Amino acid sequence: MRITAIKQQVKRQDRYSIYVDDRYVFSLSENELINTGLRVKQELTAEELHGLKDQAVLDKAYDRTLNLISHRMRSEWELRDYLKRKEYDEDVSAQTIERLRERGYVNDAEFARRWVENRRLLKATSKRRLSQELRQKRIADDIIQEVLEQDETDEQQVLRDLIAKKRQQSKYQDDTKLMQYLSRQGFSYGDISHALANDS
Repeated sequence: MRITAIKQQVKRQDRYSIYVDDRYVFSLSENELINTGLRVKQELTAEELHGLKDQAVLDKAYDRTLNLISHRMRSEWELRDYLKRKEYDEDVSAQTIERLRERGYVNDAEFARRWVENRRLLKATSKRRLSQELRQKRIADDIIQEVLEQDETDEQQVLRDLIAKKRQQSKYQDDTKLMQYLSRQGFSYGDISHALANDS
């Protein structure tokens, strides 16, 4: 068996299609192509071709997850779930996650810190709500606890500011509706009652 062509893909110019005996067999990213050292007219044994196909599957899985986290950082569970939905087997998923971890792209502690920072910038919410969101991302409890302990946000001030903001809307002149909204943001009944009692 011989590599008869290596063609740059039109839609993904960072990927290359590999042809063996004039038939498309697999594709590789530019980096993986360089790493393998494949070249046109190179002879391959059946065993070598099989190994390259396995390598191509792993390369594509890595490429896909890298593209996913280029939009925003993901928890390890989110990446594993993504690979599962793309129907990669456990071995490929494990190798992909390990490769990402080695390069610093998978770090649940860093993910949790960034999640809290971004949520604080975008929306007034409670530590309880943040904890629930991180649990949904399957972040370990000890990481959640550590990250929230480092969060120096004054929760009572957040609650007061949120009440002041919502009071500007007519539907939240009703204390019951406002309490229900604040409860959905994760604030406790006691904190809400105290804040509303001091709301002027």
